[in-house]
Amino acid sequence: MKTTRTRNGLKSKGLLLLMMACAIAATSCKKNEDGGPGGDAAPGTIKAKISGASFSSLKMTTMANRINVGGSSMITVQGNETSGKAIVIVMNGVDGAGTYSIGGGANISISASYTEVNISNPTATKVWQAPFDPSVAGEVKIAELTDTAIKGTFTFSAKNTTDNSMREITEGAFNVSF
Repeated sequence: MKTTRTRNGLKSKGLLLLMMACAIAATSCKKNEDGGPGGDAAPGTIKAKISGASFSSLKMTTMANRINVGGSSMITVQGNETSGKAIVIVMNGVDGAGTYSIGGGANISISASYTEVNISNPTATKVWQAPFDPSVAGEVKIAELTDTAIKGTFTFSAKNTTDNSMREITEGAFNVSF
């Protein structure tokens, strides 16, 4: 009987230690509640799914620019891939980590676009824009914004106003230096 009690006591202590270790592990990982974890784009790139197809910008054609005027800033993040596809996100008034809507009324502060350049016939280039009406077309979650870099995630629905076709941009992430 003593052996059974000792085993049960060890099992209880082991279970208690396991539960404490899980609790410590769960609370020690800091999660940015405002802007999320920041995505998994490699440094100097933008990545996304365009209506299910993978998009990954080249480091040499990816950039971010920040302009501060009168206490407000405008940030542009842009990335192109070799086939002439590009994503551009323009953010006005963004000053730190957080979740920001693309569209949503008359006071549009964030817009995004997806472009497919037709290299053999540039006049046939197509651009899908968000927002395209007063509704919210997506969101940008900024996880990190410093003087030298911006990192985050995005998703948006975009419309080509010429032919009314749509593109769904999902699983987007950027990790770009200014």
